[in-house]
Amino acid sequence: MFNTRTRIKDLLNSEKANYSATVMGWVRTFRNNQFIALNDGSTNNNIQVVVELGSLDENTLKRITTGACIKATGEVIPSLGKGQKVELKATGIEILGDSDAEKFPLQPKKHSLEFLREIAHLRFRTNTFGAIFRVRHALAFAIHEFFNKKGFVYLHSPIITASDAEGAGEMFKVTTFPLDGTAPKNDDGSINFKEDFFGRSTNLTVSGQLEGELAAMAFSDIYTFGPTFRAENSNTTRHLAEFWMIEPEMAFSDLEDNMNLAEEFIKYIIRYAMENNREDLEFLTQRLEEEEKQKPQNERSEMGLMEKLEFVVNNNFERITYTEAIDILRESNHNKKKKFQYLIEGWGVDLQSEHERYLVEKHFKKPVILTNYPKDIKAFYMRQNDDGKTVAAMDILAPGIGEIVGGSQREERLDKLTTRMNEMHIPTEELDWYLDTRRFGACPHAGFGLGFERLVLFVTGMTNIRDVIPFPRYPKSAAF
Repeated sequence: MFNTRTRIKDLLNSEKANYSATVMGWVRTFRNNQFIALNDGSTNNNIQVVVELGSLDENTLKRITTGACIKATGEVIPSLGKGQKVELKATGIEILGDSDAEKFPLQPKKHSLEFLREIAHLRFRTNTFGAIFRVRHALAFAIHEFFNKKGFVYLHSPIITASDAEGAGEMFKVTTFPLDGTAPKNDDGSINFKEDFFGRSTNLTVSGQLEGELAAMAFSDIYTFGPTFRAENSNTTRHLAEFWMIEPEMAFSDLEDNMNLAEEFIKYIIRYAMENNREDLEFLTQRLEEEEKQKPQNERSEMGLMEKLEFVVNNNFERITYTEAIDILRESNHNKKKKFQYLIEGWGVDLQSEHERYLVEKHFKKPVILTNYPKDIKAFYMRQNDDGKTVAAMDILAPGIGEIVGGSQREERLDKLTTRMNEMHIPTEELDWYLDTRRFGACPHAGFGLGFERLVLFVTGMTNIRDVIPFPRYPKSAAF
């Protein structure tokens, strides 16, 4: 049987020695025709494979190059070198895949993140990206585990939809019509989508929430976890055109229930990564410390990565209203001395990332949940409060990144919902199926959305969202 291999992580973590094993992986370095640093992606740590001088023919030695894939069989013995308990004394080496060392882009040296983005198909083989994507996996697993333990049903919401859940209009169109102007037209010159594949205008989803609400009205508690899309021309370190969203919807829940679940959820998945990916997070902590040293003193983070994560899981989140937040920001020295790019002058403005981070990092020094936002800056489906000005919305703000979760109690009253939709010019006839949940057995319900990449960004300490998704999609870029 070919694949009788031991993962390098398991081999390095074992206390055993003096037994035969087979490892397979990619060569990081080969020194003195004797010492191979081999990595298989299970850990950032390499196993040292020791080749006895004269045991391999000249042709095989030449093929053991950086990037080459090999199979090594031999005896696991205690290591005399520093930093490793064991090494593999090879009795046989098989080259599984050659690598031209002169052309292989990942030489044994430090590479910039900008360079690695250009070769994103190979960056998984670096320590930084190995750690990031193992942590990403752990967080994804923990999300499913958390909801499964609570009895939630995992719902696959559609990727192709005919609705705009957010009302923002920044969507990618889906069509089989030709792009040469020959698509069938209506009398007024508009495109006749009745003749298109789906018989109507369709787009890539911006959210699975509306479909999630339908399922919550039958299963009580559901969650979606899938790709979402925004055709927003944002070339920033915090935006992607394709990203993953986690969106739970809970029947028989109000705003407070929603906040309680979201706080418990965030703490659970971060704690899971801290317990199961300690080695990767410690590596990323060290990487971040080195990066911070390059910044001016006043721009450096007050907390290291592990300290920041401990800070989140060990603190109760501060809960304040939008109105209270505006008062704090307006009266802050930051605002008075015009240190904010966007000055806070009055009630009703949408908060920017700089305001959110000020509240978390400077004022409260802990994660913050903001509630009861002005209805004019929030989506149509949020429950209107009795004051007539605000809605039962909540955002969770985290240190270093700002908003990480957005949610609300949903408007379950049909008359209030349709009035609000008409005010915002959202066609009720197109969402008649959604309104049926209010016509037939409506109940108080709530939910929230968490952008998965924002979470991975936060947990790994990376600063560019393009570095925490395997194949980033953003304006003018759809490689691979």
